[in-house]
Amino acid sequence: MSHREVIYTIGILIILTIGLKVALAENIDPYEDDSQYAYGENVGWLNFEPNEGPGVTVSATKLIGKVWGANIGWINLDPNDTDPNTGVRNDGAGRLSGFAWGENVGWINFNPKVPNDANDHGVTIEKNGNFSGWAWGENIGWIHFQSDGQFPYKVQACVVLMDDLANFADDWLKSGVGLAGDLSGNKEVDFEDYSKFSSYWLGFCPDNWLLK
Repeated sequence: MSHREVIYTIGILIILTIGLKVALAENIDPYEDDSQYAYGENVGWLNFEPNEGPGVTVSATKLIGKVWGANIGWINLDPNDTDPNTGVRNDGAGRLSGFAWGENVGWINFNPKVPNDANDHGVTIEKNGNFSGWAWGENIGWIHFQSDGQFPYKVQACVVLMDDLANFADDWLKSGVGLAGDLSGNKEVDFEDYSKFSSYWLGFCPDNWLLK
């Protein structure tokens, strides 16, 4: 590794660890392939990236925003946003817990327990951003987040992985034109992209994440 590469690599690591404040944007369905739907047998489709409203944002600590169900209206994932211990929480490893609230359906539990069943039926977010598992609403029954059946569906969030760090570092060192590391869109990979990537790394990436 050259002296320049060493300096750049150290710089990346410094920026990634200095605790920048991240302004998170809605980050569901990163590849725009309709990976935004959960399904409840009693309520139908639930859209995590609706055309109206803020949509859903996944962070390392919680889920915020609103889900739209054509048959039941809005579900708020963070009904008391002034209290960090309420709403749907993320333990940082993708295991969700807590409750969402629907004005027309009541509370929805993202980590339900089934009597006499030791299995975990709650909702988790896998390393690739895919949601899996079940949520439970006393008034609406089970909500399923992923199926490979006749009509496949899933909810996916965009996350920044170690591979993205490696790809970005490689592109940034090349400082070329039209590379995946050009996050700012100025046709070159420069310090603006360097800073932008660090903010993504500290949170979760927005729509159209370029390094996937």
